[in-house]
Amino acid sequence: MRRWRLVLGGGPAEGTGRALTGPDQAMDGALASLYGSGDGQEGRSGGRSAGLAGSAPSVARWLGDIRTYFPSSVVQVMQRDAVDRLGLSALLLEPEMLEAVEVDVHLVGTLLSLSEAMPETTRETARAVVRKVVGELERRLATRTRAALTGALDRGARVSRPRHRDIDWDRTIRANLGNYLPEYATVVPGRLIGHGRAARSVRKDVVLCVDQSGSMAASVVHASVFGAVLASIRTITTRLVVFDTAVVDLTDRLDDPVDVLFCTRLGGGTDINRALAYCQSQITRPADTVVVLISDLYEGGVPDGMLKRVASMKASGVQFVALLALSDEGTPAYDRDHAAALAALGAPAFACTPDLFPDVMAAAIEKRPLPVPAGI
Repeated sequence: MRRWRLVLGGGPAEGTGRALTGPDQAMDGALASLYGSGDGQEGRSGGRSAGLAGSAPSVARWLGDIRTYFPSSVVQVMQRDAVDRLGLSALLLEPEMLEAVEVDVHLVGTLLSLSEAMPETTRETARAVVRKVVGELERRLATRTRAALTGALDRGARVSRPRHRDIDWDRTIRANLGNYLPEYATVVPGRLIGHGRAARSVRKDVVLCVDQSGSMAASVVHASVFGAVLASIRTITTRLVVFDTAVVDLTDRLDDPVDVLFCTRLGGGTDINRALAYCQSQITRPADTVVVLISDLYEGGVPDGMLKRVASMKASGVQFVALLALSDEGTPAYDRDHAAALAALGAPAFACTPDLFPDVMAAAIEKRPLPVPAGI
């Protein structure tokens, strides 16, 4: 009954008859400030009202309260709802507010959308917040990404006449099981499979082409982190291109994903055709190039031109990957007609989580079928 009382809010028709005291009453007040009915009875057990009085002190107190009473994952959801429901974005421009919030990818997206309006006194605090999130993402994703892609490159270099020390014994035995001699209890290898020596020269080019419209904020954050990780792999050259109606090449900033993020400009229109035209102009080795388009496919430019460029790149040997989102969220809103058209060209469009991205890139590098999630 206590839990139902906290969920239902204590209105006249709520019906639990449960009175709240102590921490429960304070928790109810924090919920009332955000999810209440707006009847002017903020924080009272008999009714909820939405509002944080629009002032920094009351918001700071509220942020402290929710961090006291709720786990971090819930705090992040409530902060996001406060920005959406109560229009608190402007208060994030104050350094003391940024120091009080629970940081996550969505908060970073909100900060990036406010970056042009951000006063200089707030900018360094905002960069510290963004750097914390980016650092956590890098620690979580970098090792697995490097392992998956380095393995894919090594597998792509296998040779059929290896030196003894380069023999891949597991694959050699599996390939020669038909040559098993029972009387000797051994396999006679008619064909040797070995690991090729990794070339010191670059073997693959990767182009990340990222839509920076407002709905793609989390994808932009993750793409900047993956761009930095890919750029750290010596046998891959990485190019990062972001776009709305204009196209910006941020490749020279890939050593610092925080700089990349503060160079983006979330919001505005979308011209995918123009962005792909630029990416296509940078391709010099089509058969060794992977282009990853991260976009919801709502094209404001020339849709037929976009599809023709994808077809042209694929015909030249480019591995083309279309991701509707690069985030931990569910399947986003996207243009289904354009997604179907890309699938008809052999480039299925699907939402991808950050944990799946290394496997997608490894498959693209090896020119294997992409691990498209079930239901796409």
